[in-house]
Amino acid sequence: MRKFLIVFVLFSSVNPCFSQFQAGIFGGISNYQGDLTDKPFRQPGAAFGIQFGFQVTNRITLKAGLTTGMIYGADSLNKESLHFRNLSFQSRISELSIVGEFNTLDLSVKTWSPYVFAGLAVYHFNPYTYDQKANLVYLRPLSTEGEGIPGYQGKYSLTQLAIPLGGGIKFRVSEKFELAAELGFRKLFTDYLDDVSGVYADPNDIFANRGQEAVDVSYRGDEVPGGNLNYPLKGDQRGSPKYKDLYYFTGLHLTYIISSKEGYQYNPSSGGHPSNRKSKKMYGCPTVF
Repeated sequence: MRKFLIVFVLFSSVNPCFSQFQAGIFGGISNYQGDLTDKPFRQPGAAFGIQFGFQVTNRITLKAGLTTGMIYGADSLNKESLHFRNLSFQSRISELSIVGEFNTLDLSVKTWSPYVFAGLAVYHFNPYTYDQKANLVYLRPLSTEGEGIPGYQGKYSLTQLAIPLGGGIKFRVSEKFELAAELGFRKLFTDYLDDVSGVYADPNDIFANRGQEAVDVSYRGDEVPGGNLNYPLKGDQRGSPKYKDLYYFTGLHLTYIISSKEGYQYNPSSGGHPSNRKSKKMYGCPTVF
């Protein structure tokens, strides 16, 4: 009963006279945080996306988006103590999300507003690296920590759920366009975004089940000067499963307002006061002053 009341209140708060359909594009950078990076924004990749939205009240908008971006991680770019592990990865992230966005100010009377958002997403990743001959090697099939080999944990899924969280600041630059600067994090439920999480497997088990290439990319300290030439013992620490990995997007959204049942025409000299703006009646909604 309580859930029904919450849903009823949400839907009853929709003001159809201010409903808007929106479409937009996103451009910026993508980053990841995990076992192969020690600082935020260490190794950015390009990201872009498209988004469609429906403004249900003056401050609440529901949005569906498709975003893609590259993420990177490498011990060679981390603090010196990690150089001798010498692991690295890359992956493309493809994400489909649905989020609810809340403006702290009313953009029908203001020209800018901070905002926050949260929702649900499904994303796909597929970590890979390059071997000593510069050949691209996908990591999941090689079971670098024994995943999927008898006696070890199962394989991780390449398509998983995430929780988008973030915010930004939005500007109403004209009657039809909005521009927003945004930072959005994705809470994940895996620690294998970078193919590194727990401990080293027995190299004999990896060799018997996945071959020499799998052994070679599971431990690469023997490839750097001063590195240990011997493969670590089974159970030695390879990563840290204490915290899950995450990825995040930073950039700009340009949004076009496709239609509006009732809204104020943009007037930069209005000072944010609705009484100083011309009202625009559409689809039979009452004129607002």
